[in-house]
Amino acid sequence: MTDLLASLYPWIKAFHIMSVIAWMAALFYLPRLYVYHSEQVGLSGDTHVLFQTMEHKLLKVIMNPAMIATWVFGICLALIPGVVDWGAVWPWTKLIGILAMSGFHGWLSKQRRMFASGGSIMTGRQYRMMNEVPTVLMVLIVLSVVVKF
Repeated sequence: MTDLLASLYPWIKAFHIMSVIAWMAALFYLPRLYVYHSEQVGLSGDTHVLFQTMEHKLLKVIMNPAMIATWVFGICLALIPGVVDWGAVWPWTKLIGILAMSGFHGWLSKQRRMFASGGSIMTGRQYRMMNEVPTVLMVLIVLSVVVKF
């Protein structure tokens, strides 16, 4: 199995990078939609329904599949002998960042359900602040992998 993964290394890495890009794009965009939804649209009317549709499709059609693909290709890369030195610090800081990013993904999903149910939502300012979370985590993850600190 590891021989097969090793022979496919460039392909797995390429698909991992593409899925990360798609996941990150969605993680950056969904909180921005929440800002506009909370500040400009509210929880009723035709525009509210339109925003719910956009948020739902972004989450279900792009973000969830991209996260799953990122995890699958990332695990495949980690299983290839010599790719990850588990005795170093960097794989653990990367893993912490990935788990936090996945948790943020889950939080965004919960927020979408709050909009859909008409429940308590946060302010636009709060969503703007939360929009910085994926950037901070991306910095941690990329520095962990590239600099290997």
